[in-house]
Amino acid sequence: MSLNKRIIAFAELGNQLRLSLKNESKEVAVNKFKNVIQQASVMNEWFTTENLNYAISAIAESLTAQNLNAWTAKYPEITKYNTSKNIALIMAGNIPLVGFHDLLSVLICGHKAVVKLSSKDDILIKGLIELLISIEPQFNNFVHFTNDRLKDFDAVIATGSSNSSRYFEYYFGKYPNIIRKNRNSVAVITGNETKEELEKLADDIFQYFGLGCRNVSKVFIPDDFNVDRFFKAMYHYKDVINHNKYANNYTYNRSIYLMNKVDFLENGFLALKEDLGMISPISVIYYERYSKIETVKEQLKIEKENIQCVVSNETELPNRVGFGEAQKPQLWDYADNVDTLEFLLSLK
Repeated sequence: MSLNKRIIAFAELGNQLRLSLKNESKEVAVNKFKNVIQQASVMNEWFTTENLNYAISAIAESLTAQNLNAWTAKYPEITKYNTSKNIALIMAGNIPLVGFHDLLSVLICGHKAVVKLSSKDDILIKGLIELLISIEPQFNNFVHFTNDRLKDFDAVIATGSSNSSRYFEYYFGKYPNIIRKNRNSVAVITGNETKEELEKLADDIFQYFGLGCRNVSKVFIPDDFNVDRFFKAMYHYKDVINHNKYANNYTYNRSIYLMNKVDFLENGFLALKEDLGMISPISVIYYERYSKIETVKEQLKIEKENIQCVVSNETELPNRVGFGEAQKPQLWDYADNVDTLEFLLSLK
C-alpha cells in the first residue's frame, strides 16, 4: 500500500468521524463505532460522553489530507521507505484513545502493529480500526490485537506509569524502543492574562478530569498574583464535582489535608496547594510563587523529563502552548518530545 493510499484512508477516517459527531453519516461502520462509544462510557466511568466526543473530535480534526501531507512531508525518506516491521504497541488507558497517535504513526510508515490494549480502554481503538478497515480493507493485514504475551516483534513503543516503565525497560530494553513514563503539564501565569485566557486554562486543567499527561497539574504564579482570579476562572467547571469518581478524589484529598493540618485553598470542587512537586493528585492543583521568570525557566529546565508541555503566554518557555491548547496537539507534537516517525523510519 502506497503512502498516498494510506493518507487518503486516514483522511477519510477523519471525515467519517466528523460526520458521525454531527450525526450526518449513514455508513453502517460509523453507526457500529458509535455503539462502541456508548459501550466505552459504560465500561469506564471516567469516559464520559463529553470526554469521548472531545477525544474523537480532536482526532477527527487532525486527520485531514492537509495535516497528514504536511506531517509526512517533514520526512522526505518516507516516500521511499519500503521496510515493514512488526511494532509492538503497549497502550495506556488513562484517557480515551490515548494510544491512537502511536498506532497512526506505525501504520502511516507502512509497518504492522501488534497491539496490547489497556483494560481501561480496550474497545475504542478496536472500533476505530474496524472503521478504518471498512474504508481501506488492506489495513486488516496491518493490525493485530493480542491479550497474550507479546512475541514476534521488531521494536516496541510502550506507555505506562513510572513503575511499569522500569518493567518495560527490563523486558524490552534489547529491542529498539520508545518507553514512556508518567508526565504532567504545568502552567506559567504572568499576571497579564485576560479573564478569557484564564478560563481557557480551566480546560487544560479539567479536561479528562486531569487524568492526561497534557493536563496541567501545577501552576507558577507571580508573588503578587491574587488567587481569587484563578478560582473565578475555574468556576465554569463547578459541575465536575457531580461526577462520582472525581468527587471521591476531592473528598479524600481534602480530608487528608484537613487531618494533617496542611494549608490549602479550595472552592468546593478544586483544592489549591502550595507545593514544590509537579504531579498533583486528581482534584488538586499545586502552585508555586515566583518573583523572576528566569527562576521558573531554570526550574522547568531541571524538571523537563517530568513535563509534557507548558501552558503560558510567555513565548520563550520550552514546549509552550497557548491557554486552552494543551489537549489539542498536532500530528507533529510528539509525547515526551520523542519523534515517533523518526524512530519508526530508522528501523531497517
